[in-house]
Amino acid sequence: MTVSVLLADDQALVRMAFRTLLNTMPGITVVGEAANGDQAVDLARRTRPDVVLMDVRMPGTDGIEATRRITAETASRVLILTTFDLDDYAFDGLRAGACGFLLKDVVPAVLSEAIHAVASGEAVLTPRITRGLVDRFARIAPWPRDQQASTRFAQLTPREQEVFRLIASGLSNAEIADRLFLTEATVKTHITRILAKLQLRDRVQAVIFAYEHQLRGQAD
Repeated sequence: MTVSVLLADDQALVRMAFRTLLNTMPGITVVGEAANGDQAVDLARRTRPDVVLMDVRMPGTDGIEATRRITAETASRVLILTTFDLDDYAFDGLRAGACGFLLKDVVPAVLSEAIHAVASGEAVLTPRITRGLVDRFARIAPWPRDQQASTRFAQLTPREQEVFRLIASGLSNAEIADRLFLTEATVKTHITRILAKLQLRDRVQAVIFAYEHQLRGQAD
């Protein structure tokens, strides 16, 4: 499968560097470049890329608002480009619907894997970044609580609740499998069911859901 990518960054040299790099990777094609959020939204509507690599600090409409509009209006999935892995703007991007983080100094192999993973419907958050995400949310104002959240969470089996709390604590699938003496395939099956029952898109939303509804304690 060839993954189409839209680059959104206000620095021309950064876009050129990413384009040059991506053009060397099998199965990836760059379909456009945007210098600000408005351009990103317009190009996403017209080119319908599989993945948007989105900078957050851009003049005019920033990457946060652009992410919100792109994820609401198209099927494109957004990866936040950030200089630091605990960038406040990047967390706002996750709230706006992004699928995860990419650092701007990411190594080529990881960049390629991340783009293909996101295009196939996965989220890109390392356990370290997930833990940082939860810690950062503990220091900022939460979203309005979902009154149906407790009802949906109660629909999870005891094992699914256990897996959910481990996801929220930042453990990878392999770590969860080791902790619960399960295979990774079984963990993936549990996660698929958990996301469906909680009406969540991916593990990024699962982490946010866990913090917003105080569902992390038993996993720490």
